[in-house]
Amino acid sequence: MPVETNNKNSIKPPRWRQFGGSFLILLTLLLLLNFIVPSFFGPRLPQVPYSDFIVQVEAGKVDKAIVGSDRIEYVLKTETPDGEPTEQVLRTTPVAIDLDLPKILREHNVEFAAPPPDQNGWIGTILSWVVPPLIFFGIWGFLMNRQGGGPAALTVGKSKARISSDGSTGVKFTDVAGVDEAKVELEEIVDFLKSADKYTRLGAKIPKGALLVGPPGTGKTLLAKAIAGEAGVPFFSISGSEFIELFVGVGAARVRDLFEQAKKQAPCIVFIDELDALGKSRGGAGGFVGGNDEREQTLNQLLTEMDGFDANTGVIIIAATNRPEVLDPALRRPGRFDRQIVVDRPDKIGREAILKVHARNVKLADDVDLATIAIRTPGFAGADLANLVNEAALLAARQNRQAVIMADFNEAIERLIAGLEKRSRVLNETEKKTVAYHEVGHAIIGALMPGAGKVEKISVVPRGVGALGYTIQMPEEDRFLMIEDEIRGRIATLLGGRSAEEIIFGKVSTGASDDIQKATDLAERAITIYGMSDKLGPVAFEKVQQQFIEGYGNPRRSISPQVAEAIDREVKEILDNAHHIALTILQQNRDLLEETAQELLQKEILEGANLRERLQQAKAPDEMNEWLRSGKLSADQPLLQSILN
Repeated sequence: MPVETNNKNSIKPPRWRQFGGSFLILLTLLLLLNFIVPSFFGPRLPQVPYSDFIVQVEAGKVDKAIVGSDRIEYVLKTETPDGEPTEQVLRTTPVAIDLDLPKILREHNVEFAAPPPDQNGWIGTILSWVVPPLIFFGIWGFLMNRQGGGPAALTVGKSKARISSDGSTGVKFTDVAGVDEAKVELEEIVDFLKSADKYTRLGAKIPKGALLVGPPGTGKTLLAKAIAGEAGVPFFSISGSEFIELFVGVGAARVRDLFEQAKKQAPCIVFIDELDALGKSRGGAGGFVGGNDEREQTLNQLLTEMDGFDANTGVIIIAATNRPEVLDPALRRPGRFDRQIVVDRPDKIGREAILKVHARNVKLADDVDLATIAIRTPGFAGADLANLVNEAALLAARQNRQAVIMADFNEAIERLIAGLEKRSRVLNETEKKTVAYHEVGHAIIGALMPGAGKVEKISVVPRGVGALGYTIQMPEEDRFLMIEDEIRGRIATLLGGRSAEEIIFGKVSTGASDDIQKATDLAERAITIYGMSDKLGPVAFEKVQQQFIEGYGNPRRSISPQVAEAIDREVKEILDNAHHIALTILQQNRDLLEETAQELLQKEILEGANLRERLQQAKAPDEMNEWLRSGKLSADQPLLQSILN
């Protein structure tokens, strides 16, 4: 794990601030002594009403009185039970300014006087002028300390990079799997940091920067830490968003401070995560073209700093992003980020290697086959596989098992793909029957289509947010291209659930809404992006991603209404033909559809050899092969309505 900067290198508050804190504490104690202590230890006199005091004066019982504006203390002449005279000091509060009181006191021979002036009154006067400003500055200092963890006003332009000294990141190349090509590219950087003379002797220059590009969770940050761990050099880690502040110029100051620290500790690695938060194109819609905003100033400073040091100083910049299309062209050019290394999702061999890394500290049963799990997790990134292993271990612990078995991994895969199982969501008989035929329709058509993979499981147990049932198809191998017939087959498989409802019930439900959405999107991409239309030809009608990535405008190019109408007509034709094929297949295999759906209603889950044997009985109609090959249906094919009838 990264090690933060040692305490001896941390910023300490100056002595004047320490003295100021001590002064505030002393001042508080003085206030307590001046106001609180006298109230506790001063004399406590009996309090009498003012009217009783006047009555006692007129009765000649009052001997002396000290008259103040807010209180009157007087001596009352009384007698003991033995008849001996005694005195009692009492206290009263005047209800208002009684101008006749001195006259009454003189008439009854009462000795009276005003209270003596307070000898310590000057302390209260001084404190009344000093305390309010001190309270204000005390609150201001407290808030500044909370914001900056110290003298924030003096460190606002300091870099917030986390430093791991001597490469103590806790990560080596052995901890990173599934990205062998990226590791080969980065091993050269490690070799340069260890033995730079081998390169400089021949006049070679190590790349100033390496940009790691890939989807989220593929291990870009882990790779950067592994480079520092292998080379044993200081590792500066910071996110691109940590440079951006409200005030213009703060981010640029932090960039300067970061590179100054890096040069002092060279050779070292500076890692900037989520570079797109800082390096977006200055001509995009996200900022003001030619403006003076904070992000643009910070980016300009970063570009200047990357040009301002020699390639062989030992400072290597590594950045990671999953949105390379939005980066400024000046940031990606050679001389700044000389290499762009793609960290893609792993293939089957890579997934198995990643599973082995994450399963090192997990107790696995003998029936666990990581190769099989790798086959069943196409498209999973490294973070997904780490989460999969952890979920399987949690499931095993919940069942009080001594080791993680294969069933735990299978359940974890379904949980990550489809969501949590919701047995509490009870479907009525009509809904459960509709879901059963819907899912079996997907399974039968999916078993006949090319490139769709094997149907592993059918279930009518609700999962996730809106899935009332699900069908799991696992590809037998990694695929990186889709052929025309595979796209058509996938669209027909998506429409299989709705087609089954039409054949069995004669009407459809809302359960096919997500399938229809996916099928329509896939058909539209086939026309507008992949150019798979004989009428429209190989023309791209969609803009490239970076042209509308900022979130405004229409992703479709400016086209005429006639072309837009032709695109809609082609999409509609693809969907109608796929719907036609799906209805034809299910009509021809109606007995299999009925039998499988009834068994699914009884067992709720079908999987394994029993399911595969059933689906092998499905027969493909002759027109399916023709449709997969050409995408067209012959004119003498029956209409959809005739199939429904």
